[in-house]
Amino acid sequence: MGQSESQPGTSAEGQQTLGLNVLRSQIDTIDRELVDRMNQRAELAQQIGHLKQSSGQQTYDPSREETVLERVTGSNKGPLSNDSLKAVYRELISGSRAIEQHLRVAHLGPAWTYSHLAALHRFGSSVEFVPVASISAAFEEVHAGHSHYGVVPLENSTDGRIADTLDNFSRLPVKICAEVPLRIHHNLLAACDRAHIQEVYSRPQALSQCRNWLARHLPDARLVEVTSTSAAAETAARTPRAAAIASRQSGVHYGLNVLAENIEDILGNTTRFAVIGQGDAERTGRDKTSLMFEIEHKPGGLADALAIPKKEKLNLTWIESFPLAGEERGYVFFVELEGHRDDLRLRRAIAALERRCKRVVVLGSYASAAAVG
Repeated sequence: MGQSESQPGTSAEGQQTLGLNVLRSQIDTIDRELVDRMNQRAELAQQIGHLKQSSGQQTYDPSREETVLERVTGSNKGPLSNDSLKAVYRELISGSRAIEQHLRVAHLGPAWTYSHLAALHRFGSSVEFVPVASISAAFEEVHAGHSHYGVVPLENSTDGRIADTLDNFSRLPVKICAEVPLRIHHNLLAACDRAHIQEVYSRPQALSQCRNWLARHLPDARLVEVTSTSAAAETAARTPRAAAIASRQSGVHYGLNVLAENIEDILGNTTRFAVIGQGDAERTGRDKTSLMFEIEHKPGGLADALAIPKKEKLNLTWIESFPLAGEERGYVFFVELEGHRDDLRLRRAIAALERRCKRVVVLGSYASAAAVG
């Protein structure tokens, strides 16, 4: 008797099931191997942590972690994207680090603000995040030793410097040990239809970065400033006919719908965050160094100071001025130079600035990082 077409192993459906089972078995084998290898890697990382602790070094090394991520993506041949691989390794590194040390990281809260997202990109999820109400509070957390690190916004590609951050650098002796350039994608979130929106809540910076879109699409809506984008999402979730401009993650957290995505007026809108701590990072070969200096208030003073990096052939990548508090008129300047503070040319430049300026503070050296998000 001939074999029926519907019998297992001979039908097209049976062949497909067999093929799926074989592929799934291969995946299961690889998963077991991955788990073993990841735990082996974690054990080696733990041994490194013990060696660092015995010699008094910090276990968290942002420059090393950045180098690891670059090496991973450098050897990637697909089909996984570099961003996907970085996300996997970031969590692997974060979990391994948590075995050695319990880190507390302060950020402008609550959860799912852009500061929180930047902290997640830098540290992974295996740390204790400490949401604080202001940038000053993040600095105080680190300065007082209540948190090991803080994540604060430094500058935005649309709105420029973050004045609160510069003010705190001028007052408190903390260091920049890493940077996180985060692509900012604003979304209109609400529990109602766009036609019913009467109010839009968000931080002043987010409202400013979306002002043209809002003028075109919601010209009659009242714009309401709040302390954070997450607070805006929370308010929109409990307020009839209200919307928020915030991250997609905030919308998921508060049960809001995405009515419009990427509504920022300028494509490529990026906020650069600084990771602050008690020390800076080791040299990687692709570093930046941030300085703060105060000069005599006289003609040509700034030009004389800026001639020093030029003489040493150092590329200046950022400069900001900030007014000093008090009755006497004066400014403190923030600059960023390519190179590490241990490099010879930078050492010479810093020494020359110290001779010419009233005050020079090295805010930190850290690895240059690619934009994420």
